Parts: sequence; C-alpha cells; structure tokens
Amino acid sequence: MRKRKNSELGRLSIEAFKETPKIPVVVVLDNIRSLHNVGSVFRTSDALLIESVYLCGFTAQPPHPEIHKTALGATESVQWEYFDSGLAALEALKKESYTLIAIEQVEGSIPLNHFLPNANEKYALFFGNEVRGVQQEIVDACHHAIEIPQYGTKHSFNISVSVGIVLWDFFSKIRL
Repeated sequence: MRKRKNSELGRLSIEAFKETPKIPVVVVLDNIRSLHNVGSVFRTSDALLIESVYLCGFTAQPPHPEIHKTALGATESVQWEYFDSGLAALEALKKESYTLIAIEQVEGSIPLNHFLPNANEKYALFFGNEVRGVQQEIVDACHHAIEIPQYGTKHSFNISVSVGIVLWDFFSKIRL
C-alpha cells in the first residue's frame, strides 16, 4: 500500500462543494463552549456533505482563530447560521418541516444503530452543551431522541466525537 498524495484525493473546490448535492441534515450546536469542538463539527460536516450547521446561544461563530485550527477552512465551505437560542433554531426548522432529533440520553431514546433515516426527509440534529447536554425544552419539542449506544465505564463522548459518529451513520444510511 502507498499513501495517496493530496492531488489524488479528488478534493472539491469551495465553489464545487457549494454546488454538490448535500444530505438533508442540519447540525444544531446549542451552547457549545469549546471552539475546537465547533471547528471539528465544521470539518466533519464538510467531509460528509452536510447541508448546514446552526450555531446557537453562546456557541462561538466564525471567523475565529480557535475554530479555524480544527475547521481548516471548512467554515468557508459549509453553510452556517447563528440563532440566539436553540429554541429559536428549532422553531425555524419546524416551520421548514424538518424532523427534529435530540442526540441525548433520555427515556425512550432510539439507539442510533436502530434508527433508519429516510432519504426523502429533512433532519435537524440537536447537540447540546458539553456538560448539560441538550436542553429539556428542546428534547420535549423534538420528534425523536437518538442515543449512541455505549458499553464501557464512561457514558459520554466528546461533542465532536458524537457529531462524527451520528453524521457518519446518517451519511452511510442515506447516501450509500
């Protein structure tokens, strides 16, 4: 095996990326305190052709050097919007007929490996604060809650890891 050169990876230009069809998923980051997590979510969203990222509450917004460290330019390719609160984003997405999903450990949650997204539906995935998670008001307003099964002594992932796991799952089920 030989490592491929960057020129062999088939990377899109920003213009080509913006014209490429996206999977119908909006990532909603509500009150995320780590700018590195925000940047990582942009980079993952670029890699998996996510429609948009919504930044809410005190979640930092580009341009910011700490976001750029992990986003590596993905804030230029991935569409994003800012909302004063996660609830404001939820109301906007509800008006556009998105299926609203909290990614959270709650009673009655659906294990991620059991959730089968419909390629003809639009999804908004809500990820909450690193310590407090998705706000209860948002959980209450969502159509579903999805939980990532975990089997070790820790029952939480870093937010950027959670986003990566969930987006890859949605991408692989919708796109492949």
